[in-house]
Amino acid sequence: MTSPKIQKDICNCFAQEVLKQIFEELDDDVFSILVDESRDISKKEQMAMVLRYVDKNGVVKERFIGLVHVLETSALTLKSAIDEVFTRYNLSLTRVRGQGYDGASNMAGKFNGLKALISKENSSAYFIHCFAHQLQLVVVALANKHDDVWAFFEKVTTLTNVVCSSCKRIDMLRESQQEKLKEAIGREELETGSGLNQELSLARAGDTRWSSHHKTLVRLVQLYPSIIEVLEYIRSSSYTNDHQRKASGIWTYMKTYDFAYYLHLMKHVLGVTNTLSQALQRRDQDIVNAVQMVKATKKQLHTFRLEGYDSLLNDVQTFCEKNDIEIVDVKAEYVDPKYRRKKTNITNRHFYEVENFNTVLDMQIQELDNRFNEVTTELLTCMGSLSPDDNFKAFDVEKILRLAELYPRDFSYEERVDLMNELDTYIIIMRGDEMFANLNGISSLAKNMVETKKHFGYPLIYRLVKLTLVLPVATASVERCFSSMKHVKTDLRNRMSDGYMNDSCICYIERDLLANVSVEDVIDRF
Repeated sequence: MTSPKIQKDICNCFAQEVLKQIFEELDDDVFSILVDESRDISKKEQMAMVLRYVDKNGVVKERFIGLVHVLETSALTLKSAIDEVFTRYNLSLTRVRGQGYDGASNMAGKFNGLKALISKENSSAYFIHCFAHQLQLVVVALANKHDDVWAFFEKVTTLTNVVCSSCKRIDMLRESQQEKLKEAIGREELETGSGLNQELSLARAGDTRWSSHHKTLVRLVQLYPSIIEVLEYIRSSSYTNDHQRKASGIWTYMKTYDFAYYLHLMKHVLGVTNTLSQALQRRDQDIVNAVQMVKATKKQLHTFRLEGYDSLLNDVQTFCEKNDIEIVDVKAEYVDPKYRRKKTNITNRHFYEVENFNTVLDMQIQELDNRFNEVTTELLTCMGSLSPDDNFKAFDVEKILRLAELYPRDFSYEERVDLMNELDTYIIIMRGDEMFANLNGISSLAKNMVETKKHFGYPLIYRLVKLTLVLPVATASVERCFSSMKHVKTDLRNRMSDGYMNDSCICYIERDLLANVSVEDVIDRF
């Protein structure tokens, strides 16, 4: 037991027992693959693989099956690595019904990407660009395209770099926040209790970290007075002129009406998209529900564009009054800061509402339309007909039959004829059954069909339901694997062999299955 070789063998036995449970859950059924690559602490390129499938209880599962060390990240190398894993675990590429990647050219390239190579061998392996990555690209694109929004985020980035560059400044921020909380509690302006009024600090926004921009803006609103105090301290007592200049510039900008306006505008816009981002990262999220949520988000932004300006203006004015920021007269003529002597012939309200508020929201809605082009594809439109929402309101026989045609490997001509007969009785029974009256999403439909044994009565329809659930939504599970990989392979333990690291990651990531492994099974395998 003290021999490193024996320890690694035992770890491998546990990993194999975990994989055995995964493949028993899969039961040679259809599945999707989610793949991404990332460097580990020792600068090795690791490719993580996750399978998405529906188990015997009708529950969607996303399970990690291994890390593969790849020498390069070209599509051919990744494809050969996938083939190797499939051969090792007796998986068949013909059972793949979906592919999920982050959208990089080597993964999702139309002609030579990994997606194209797999699609050549299996036309039923439909590709879905990770919804969460697309949503993050919407946020980044908006920040890059609109000049004033770009300038705002540049200032916010500089602010976090200056304020969070030393422990002393972070401590000052916390102490200032604590004093202001005590004063507010003394004036009975805040409620007290368990979990309330927690210690906060500024969060850095990053293009690759989902929801980080929204979190940063929320903290800016909460910590504004404390941040101003820290900036004033840096202006007056910093040892370097560079920090003094930066702090002075940011302090000046944060005392302007423009800062307050863009802070509240982007906080609301990113708050709407952040809700969608959190929902997309759920493991059991189905593609039809995700599409509906994307459409709902667009509608919410459109409604805010038509009706939300006055409420935004009230929030900005309240913030300015509370923090001694000069409020702009919306009826006065707008003065362009670049050309102060030149008349603009427009009011401040016209500038902030038409040229900023409307433009920003139009760009956001348009970017959502451009990024989420899968929403209008025939495949997802047909899948939407299976949705049980509102007592199967979207049910459409023609679209469901067309969906079966899109999966020629799963439905023969005779089965498509039988499916037509199944659908006629299926919809009558389902609409008359109270257990199926208030379902939300196709995932709940699959669970209820298994619980009521209706998946035996309508096997062809249940097969379509499974194909819909198997289609991937986001690669969040793969990203979580990379986070877990950092716990297994650290700075102090950075010379692990690829096999030992793979076994350790399987045991750590799928620890709920590891708990079911018996010592006797490990002994037998050893």
